[in-house]
Amino acid sequence: MKTNQLSILTILFAIAITVVNGCSSSNISRQPEGSTIKNSETEPSSPSLAKLRAKPQEKEPTGKTTNATIYTSDTQCQKLTPKKVAVTANKPISSAVAQIIEQQDTGDFNLSGYRVTIKNGVATIDLRMDPKSRRQLVSLSSCEQFALFGSLRKTLTSNPKWNIKTVRFTQLGEDIVF
Repeated sequence: MKTNQLSILTILFAIAITVVNGCSSSNISRQPEGSTIKNSETEPSSPSLAKLRAKPQEKEPTGKTTNATIYTSDTQCQKLTPKKVAVTANKPISSAVAQIIEQQDTGDFNLSGYRVTIKNGVATIDLRMDPKSRRQLVSLSSCEQFALFGSLRKTLTSNPKWNIKTVRFTQLGEDIVF
C-alpha cells in the first residue's frame, strides 16, 4: 500500500513541477507593442539576440511540440547540416525560425525581431534590426549570410508539411539584396 501511495505522490509532484514550469516560462518569440500581426501562425516576432543571449535558453519549446528539421551551417560555411529539433506544435514555422536566428548571435549583430508571412507557398521573413546594433545586414560576411539566410531558406523549403516553395527576405518591408 505504501508503494502505491509513494508512486501517486511522485506523479502528482512531477505534474505540479511541470505546471509551475509551464506557467513561468517565457515565450521565445513575442510581438512588439504597436505592431501588427500578419503571420498565419500569429507569432511573428522575436526579441533581440542580445536579450535571448541573456536569458537561459530552453532546449525544447514548452507546451505541445512536434519535430521538425532545421538546417545549420557547418563551421566552414560550405554546407547546411540537418538537425531534428522540437518546435511548438501550433507555431512550428516561427519556432524553427527563432531557433535558427538564436544561433546567429555574434554579440555585435542584433535583431530586434522578425515577422514571417506565408502566402501562396512564398514565405517572407521581414527582419528588424535593433537600432543599437553595431552591425547591420549589409555588413554580414558571405559566411554569415550563408549561415543566416541559407539556413532559414533550406529549413523552410525542406519541411514538406509547411508547403513553402520559396523564401523572400525583407527589412522593414524592403527586399534585402545580397
